Amino acid sequence: MSVIHRLWASLPRPLDPLRSIKVKFGVVVVVTACVAVLIVLWGYPLGFRARQTMPVGVLISLVVIQLLAHGMTAPLREMTAAARAMARGDYSRRVRATSRDEVGELAHAFNRMAADLAEVDRQRREFVANVSHELRTPISALRAVLENVADGVTPATPEVLDSALDQTERLGRLVTQLLDLSRADAGAAPLDLSRLDVAAFVADVTAEAAASHPGARFVSDVAPGLHAAADRDRLHQVIANLLDNAARHGPPGTPVTVTARPGAAPGGLVLEVADEGPGIPPAERARVFERFSRGAPGTRAAAAGTSQGTPGGGTGLGLAIARWATDLHGGDITVLDTPKGCRIRVRLPAAPLP
Repeated sequence: MSVIHRLWASLPRPLDPLRSIKVKFGVVVVVTACVAVLIVLWGYPLGFRARQTMPVGVLISLVVIQLLAHGMTAPLREMTAAARAMARGDYSRRVRATSRDEVGELAHAFNRMAADLAEVDRQRREFVANVSHELRTPISALRAVLENVADGVTPATPEVLDSALDQTERLGRLVTQLLDLSRADAGAAPLDLSRLDVAAFVADVTAEAAASHPGARFVSDVAPGLHAAADRDRLHQVIANLLDNAARHGPPGTPVTVTARPGAAPGGLVLEVADEGPGIPPAERARVFERFSRGAPGTRAAAAGTSQGTPGGGTGLGLAIARWATDLHGGDITVLDTPKGCRIRVRLPAAPLP
């Protein structure tokens, strides 16, 4: 039966070039009527009456309809079968979309939707697996510390308690980032624009980063008198995550530079964060801003998406949040070509200052 179905599905569809399904129905009606009339007229010279030739004409007309209208409703049946497969979790089914009419347009839209759903399902599975991995690492470390203290193997010294506190703070950061992304997906993150003194803002963010990374050296280069309209909290997330990423990947003692200058349009803002660590390969530069991005093994892009096994290790969400906050402002974030290290640029468009 499946062989017959495949053979039938492979038959040509003669009405596909027509752009309107109403025209197709009109063609089918006209051809059917003409075939029936011709059969009746053909029977008269041979001595057959209409009541004898009419049933034959109807049967032949039905065959002609099947051959002529083949493919008019086939995409609808295929979409029904594919939708049932999607309900079972199979997003691999696609519809043959060769028609140029409304049904063909619907089939193309259905295939795009199926591809989008397949990608969303892949990302969901990957996201759940990666969240489970990222949560398990600090939880396991915290459990080991507490078990050693409870069993008397390790005394409850300030250093041991600080280690447990670091793991707890890491869990807190991960949960906060997940909540931020959840609000982003729900669209519940409106901007609260305010006038920013960029120099003071950058100084505050770099001071916080220096406190979190005492082994790193932060240098700021801000154009004097620079102001911009932005959501302070969201922009803080962008720069703080970029500084954290740069400090973790730059060699100890090398500078992490924050540069701020006016944008091309009045009121615009361009921020760049550069370090002297390993760069990001061009093939990985788009994926590094995805959630829990995992690049090629041994590259910075791979390290940015995985846990480092230390309290300062990354969760793979920081750069995704940076891109989300930048998108909220209508800007863009890009990894630039640089002969040494890594440089990430954030551009914010001009906005009316409050």
